[in-house]
Amino acid sequence: MADYEAPRILIARMSAIGDTLLTLPVACALRRAFPDSTITWVVEEKSSPFVANHPALDETIVLPRGWFTSPVRILSLRKTLRDRQFDIAIDCQSITKSALACWLSGAPQRIGCRGRYGAELSTWLNNELVEPVKPHLTDRSLELLAPLGIENPAIEWHPPVDEDAIAAMGEYVSAQQLEAGYAVINPGATWDSKLWEMDRFAAVARYLRDSHDLPTLVVWGGKRELTWAEQIVRDSAGAAILAVDTTLHELAALLLGARMLVSADTGPLHLSVAVGTPVVGLYGSTRPEDCGPYGAPHIALQNRYEAGSRKHRRNADNGAMREISVAEVCEACDRLLVRELRVNRPAA
Repeated sequence: MADYEAPRILIARMSAIGDTLLTLPVACALRRAFPDSTITWVVEEKSSPFVANHPALDETIVLPRGWFTSPVRILSLRKTLRDRQFDIAIDCQSITKSALACWLSGAPQRIGCRGRYGAELSTWLNNELVEPVKPHLTDRSLELLAPLGIENPAIEWHPPVDEDAIAAMGEYVSAQQLEAGYAVINPGATWDSKLWEMDRFAAVARYLRDSHDLPTLVVWGGKRELTWAEQIVRDSAGAAILAVDTTLHELAALLLGARMLVSADTGPLHLSVAVGTPVVGLYGSTRPEDCGPYGAPHIALQNRYEAGSRKHRRNADNGAMREISVAEVCEACDRLLVRELRVNRPAA
């Protein structure tokens, strides 16, 4: 480990929103270990809302998708990064494009993964390789900090709080008369193999109303998810409400005010974890030990794993998800809500 009192550090993670959220504890751990350091995160545009303005970061460099296919953009990024004179670059993604950003930075210490998590050209472009032991994306990202003397740090998220979004969603919740509490259902996912059945989500909404007097907001993003959300609302017999179209920060504000979320493995699930709202996560083509809702009190359900290559799992049907029953999800909701009552019950 180089002896730095106030190092200039670059974090590279450019993947999907969920994976980016799962990497936030890296920034928090670095800030605690090096309070006087300068920490920059290079990220692609789609995942930037919860990296920009993060309290552990000094700067965010936002790149367009496909930047690494353009020589002009590569040279531009090289200049941008070299001007900052980084001492350390941490490649939390460990694929070619993230390792390329670290290499372009000119940082003398470039830390990335080896073994099964060091993919493509990353092991050639990084010069200090760590073989993670733990499977969860958050844990294995934090293992990359061991060469800097940071081991087993406390897990903190601190996603940026947009006060305007919180105010706007507070007004929306009041208008929907949900001040007494609400659950959130997120029916969408990036892979069709991660989707649960919409009639089953509707059944969960009915159960939450009938058993817990808890209404449900159904969130969505884009036209396809809107169609699913509308189906859930129609089938819920009045138990579910179609959420307003939201930005990512507004979605965070809705989740912050919710009592719980039911969702497949996708960005909103990890956003809920980051803002501290309990989650029931549904898993089929991914595994909770790799990317489940991190820590307590969250619950991940999986009855069958759709094993195979990433390509196979992405293109599979949702048979593994269909093996999760409505009864199992409702029982998990009971566990979270009972636990919540115990935590919040005033002392006698």
